[in-house]
Amino acid sequence: MRRVLENSGQAVQAEFSDGNVNDIFLPLLRRLTALRREKGRRAVALLAAPPGAGKSTLAALLQALSRETPGVEPLAALGMDGFHRRQAYLVSHTTLRGGETVPMSRVKGAPETFDLDKLREALRRVAAGEDCPWPAYDRTLHDPVEGALRVTGEIALIEGNYLLLDAPGWRELRKYADFTLFITADPERLRGRLTARHLSTGKRPEIAAAMVESDMENARLCLEKSAPANVTLRLMDDDTFILEE
Repeated sequence: MRRVLENSGQAVQAEFSDGNVNDIFLPLLRRLTALRREKGRRAVALLAAPPGAGKSTLAALLQALSRETPGVEPLAALGMDGFHRRQAYLVSHTTLRGGETVPMSRVKGAPETFDLDKLREALRRVAAGEDCPWPAYDRTLHDPVEGALRVTGEIALIEGNYLLLDAPGWRELRKYADFTLFITADPERLRGRLTARHLSTGKRPEIAAAMVESDMENARLCLEKSAPANVTLRLMDDDTFILEE
């Protein structure tokens, strides 16, 4: 199945196997629909995955499928990236990396570069069923745009790297979730996908390589420090997914 999906405000052409759609994604949507109806209120699902695993594209596909599949309730896909701290903050604040004090802007995408308190409060409001705003990340401005989205539906799927991170502050996010999903993958497969992603945007190879190293540090953190999910998918070398037992 080939689809053009909206991902972070950009049109992305994606391809998924029919087997994955029929055997994994549609049953997942039916499961979320049943959960929502059983709860009798808005259902909240968290989708966590390391950089390069395709979580944003998968979330966009699930949103599109939910709006065209009979018997399935529409799902709103929401990204965690809108909770990045603003670039001005990252440039003016520091963090420790390998014993060295560096600007936060150098490690943008690491857990400390997100406004965790703001994310926690937004999740609380979503879980409470409120009609509430949600920020989006603008890749042109390199900053979040406040209130770019509005949460009004009955199933909310929030995707991000650290939503299941088993660390102080982050682990509190799980109390707002009715369902959790995690994507795992071989680190070298992620490295290849991340390299291709950066090169495709026109970055010079040496700049792309430096960015991939930063991405891979975040990827290892996600893979090694995320709490168990209700469902775990493994990204394979052919870009299909399998359900892990």
